[in-house]
Amino acid sequence: MAIGPIEAALRAKRDAGRKLLVPYVTGGLGRDWLDVVAAVAEAGADAIEVGVPFSDPVMDGPTVQEASTRALAGGATPESILAGLAELDIDVPLVVMTYVNVVLRPGVARSAAALAGAGVSGVILPDLPVDELDDWSRAAVPAGLETILLAAPTTPGERLKVICERSQGWVYGVAMMGVTGERASLGDRAAEVGARLKACTDKPVLLGVGVSSPAQAAEAAAVADGVIVGSALVRRILEGAGPPGAAAFVAELRTGLDDAGERVRR
Repeated sequence: MAIGPIEAALRAKRDAGRKLLVPYVTGGLGRDWLDVVAAVAEAGADAIEVGVPFSDPVMDGPTVQEASTRALAGGATPESILAGLAELDIDVPLVVMTYVNVVLRPGVARSAAALAGAGVSGVILPDLPVDELDDWSRAAVPAGLETILLAAPTTPGERLKVICERSQGWVYGVAMMGVTGERASLGDRAAEVGARLKACTDKPVLLGVGVSSPAQAAEAAAVADGVIVGSALVRRILEGAGPPGAAAFVAELRTGLDDAGERVRR
């Protein structure tokens, strides 16, 4: 499988010694959500995950659920979010995270074309198992979309190999079981899943779910190539941090990761 632009960009940064950072922002959350995306890009994100709200978000915990509910109540739709993303002028890849019903309802070909037309480079569909990936992939690959797959701490070894083989952009390691949300500590599962994935693939491995602070980001990145941070950022946005506050938090995460990378290089 050919390496796409997201994977190529992240590989280059990783191989240069950088720990990777992907913040998550709920699309349509407030009038300034596009300014938030631009601000976190400027603050040091290597890619940005934009959530398209869905009414039954099975992977999301209370914080992201509340953000999705607010965005939907404010009139956000997949179409309005993609229209907004199409207006952005940022220099990091955009990845949309949503649920499979959102892309199945209009049809996979139409959805893939709409995502690519909005400048989106990658897609995360957490409720689409690798066994049922083919129909979506037949539309996504020609559209230039990289589909990022998730691996849980409980994923069996043979299935992990298939996920690593078929994932594009990066492999998303779920650092702990359960829904998204902030945690006081990551526990041993994060190190376990990071080590298993790094032994399975040379693709960039990023850990998400539960990563909530610069210290935790550095801890997770020590066993992987980087992190995805969602609920901790979304909570700040819900509390009214706005683009400056979002950027400040992402800058703190960036500093923590850079310091961790520097210690490794020494």
